[in-house]
Amino acid sequence: MLAAARKELLLERLRLNGRVEAKTIAAELGISPDSIRRDLRELDAAGLAVRVYGGALPASPAVVAYAARDTVAPDSKARVAAKAAGLIRPGTTVILDGGTTTGAVVAALPKTLACTVITHSPTIAAALLDHQAEVFLLGGRLFKHSAVTCGAAAAEAAARISADLFLLGVTGVHAEAGLTTADADEAAMKRALAARAADTWVLASAEKVGAASRYTVLPLGEVAGVITDVGAQDATAAALMRGGVEVLFAS
Repeated sequence: MLAAARKELLLERLRLNGRVEAKTIAAELGISPDSIRRDLRELDAAGLAVRVYGGALPASPAVVAYAARDTVAPDSKARVAAKAAGLIRPGTTVILDGGTTTGAVVAALPKTLACTVITHSPTIAAALLDHQAEVFLLGGRLFKHSAVTCGAAAAEAAARISADLFLLGVTGVHAEAGLTTADADEAAMKRALAARAADTWVLASAEKVGAASRYTVLPLGEVAGVITDVGAQDATAAALMRGGVEVLFAS
């Protein structure tokens, strides 16, 4: 089998199974595991897979430039955002992550809702200008890819806050890999924010479910639950529930 055909097979298995193992595929095809590992390295370099020990996981399509994210699964994000907005009650102090799904949460919030929003995203803060909510913006180095602050100054600012709720954005929600994102500093900032909230809920629009990125944010056992619109029949959602993760389904 030619390399191009092998890669198509690997991508199909990733889509169907959520993981491939190099030795298993090599034995099936009767070729060297090194050939499969080379294919996986090339798929990883192309952003189509994420290599892990022994094989690979599906790469998240959510890892795109910030300006392009509004075009990725907008209807799914809107459904997840509407469900998440219902968790924010009058008087709640909520940390809002950056990203287009949390932007959709802001759009779903009643402008008269009296709450407190803490965010490290200038775009989220600006979107709240005409809301009654009190807004605290955490400073730090601006990570332009996601339009959020991160780094030592932002982490230090996060250490001084506390909240009832954190709505966490990630690029991958995978039953094995957990919650992941594409940048190490951004992952660290998300962990710092999660540590300051009583409950963390993950915003998981459809394109993120079953996918993975390079850097772990949190294990699934360390969040209150996941909000998604994929449906209980989805393989990843079913695996999460079997593992004891609470899943809120948006419709």
